[in-house]
Amino acid sequence: MKPSRPLLLDQLPEEWDLGAGPDYRRKQVAEWLFEKRANSVAEMTNLPAAMRQHLEATYDFAALKLTKLQGSHDTTRKLLWELRTGDYIESVLIPASLDLFGERSDRFTLCVSTQVGCAYGCKFCASGLEGWKRNLTAGEIVAQIIETERATKVRINNLVFMGMGEPLANYANLMKALNIINAEWGVGIGARHITVSTSGLAPQIRELAEQPLQIRLALSLHGATDEVRQQIMPVNRKYPLAELLAACAEYQEKKRKMMTLEYILIEGVNDSLDQAAMLAKHARRLHAKVNLIPYNTVEGLEWRRPSESVIDQFEDVLKAAKITATVRREKGHDIDAACGQLRLKQLKADSSEVAAI
Repeated sequence: MKPSRPLLLDQLPEEWDLGAGPDYRRKQVAEWLFEKRANSVAEMTNLPAAMRQHLEATYDFAALKLTKLQGSHDTTRKLLWELRTGDYIESVLIPASLDLFGERSDRFTLCVSTQVGCAYGCKFCASGLEGWKRNLTAGEIVAQIIETERATKVRINNLVFMGMGEPLANYANLMKALNIINAEWGVGIGARHITVSTSGLAPQIRELAEQPLQIRLALSLHGATDEVRQQIMPVNRKYPLAELLAACAEYQEKKRKMMTLEYILIEGVNDSLDQAAMLAKHARRLHAKVNLIPYNTVEGLEWRRPSESVIDQFEDVLKAAKITATVRREKGHDIDAACGQLRLKQLKADSSEVAAI
């Protein structure tokens, strides 16, 4: 199903077709969208009636619709969205004072999706099990923030692009969305509160290094050698570690910001002390901190998380090498909202489930 009209959120203010009228009307429309969070063009009461009618006839206003909101025992919330095309995506809201990167924080973090499904087929991840369907538009990415705030009545002040899809495989729409999110006239979230994750697309990492936005980069490494990484991450065949780490080093040289190496620990696959030693070497080269993530169970996949003693020994190797390393304990595991679990298992829900929890 293809929408008949363009989405207003897909365009920057200078791109909007407002019909006749002075340019200051663009600022007014932006205020209604991003500051006042209008639900419809009809609410934009300081616009002339003819302009409101033109906007109504020209654009779609709603990018997505909340279909289900689930609450975890740890107060993480998972939101299921229906898009205008009939596709579904998920976002995850991680509430204040929970630990995402090993640091206690008074933030509300939203884990944002960038694609319907994923084409990269990481062997431990649920999001790619159904394959890739399409990229999200810039407006569909931005709308996840706006509509999550509307649904949960909280102010999001931290973003991680770690939801469904590979963000850098949707590079153009991602960058347009980031510009809207970061702009003072837009959502207004500072670049240092935005983290983009990638499974290892070396050319796009280099391209991202040229962007002026000082966003954070997180690399889903999950294997410290090519032999191990290729078992679980097919992308490594196209961009092996030598090329990938060189791209990350270039990013670091230009941005001068600490990056994060994400490392899901899988029993008997990548949890050896040899892997820990190599990971420490990579982290030292990139001036990166390491985020260790014990594997989260995914129905239909055979992987298991290591024992607590193995996790502790792996972390000890990193710390002995003077690498900043933390173990991220899963949030939202009971509602399939933890790292690697987003899968759209329940597409239909009773409307009574769509409520603030």
